[in-house]
Amino acid sequence: MKTAIATLESVSPYSQSRHHDVPRDKKETARDHEARTWMERVHKTDDGYVFIPPMAFKNCLSEAAKFLGVQIPGKGKSTYTKHFEAGVLCIEPLVLPLLAVDVEGEWLFLPSDGKRGGGKRVDKCYPLIRQWSGDVEFKVLDETITEEVFKETLEQAGAFIGIGRFRPRNNGYYGRFKVKELAWI
Repeated sequence: MKTAIATLESVSPYSQSRHHDVPRDKKETARDHEARTWMERVHKTDDGYVFIPPMAFKNCLSEAAKFLGVQIPGKGKSTYTKHFEAGVLCIEPLVLPLLAVDVEGEWLFLPSDGKRGGGKRVDKCYPLIRQWSGDVEFKVLDETITEEVFKETLEQAGAFIGIGRFRPRNNGYYGRFKVKELAWI
């Protein structure tokens, strides 16, 4: 098993969309409810700091492996996809030096059903983090994945897949990042 510690840095804003089910108060409008509860979409630690969930990075990496479809040398048409999906773990969140109460909200006029092109639209507010950086630790259990393959896949993940709401993989442009450094232990 190898440990890859990646120092990542944002190249575009990052937005979160954690699910919440805070009920609407009686006589509260939908917009008032949104204004009162949008902060519930922030992933935060018990002491109030914003974090990026580890599965955001894990899924981003797996999606990139699938997107790239790089074939394993000497293995015919076999690609790295299943090796990244089953053989890489990201266990710890990236805790940012940002308190949830200091997160900016971004108001948008979006389809009510969440589907692009939907007819009825509503006001929604999502947390917006303009810049972030930090070290993310990956456990690489699958020996098929080399340091070079891992680094290239992670770099492409930051450019073409991204993390969070409105990421490139979902036709957006938020959540992009670059790999500043990679330690392979």
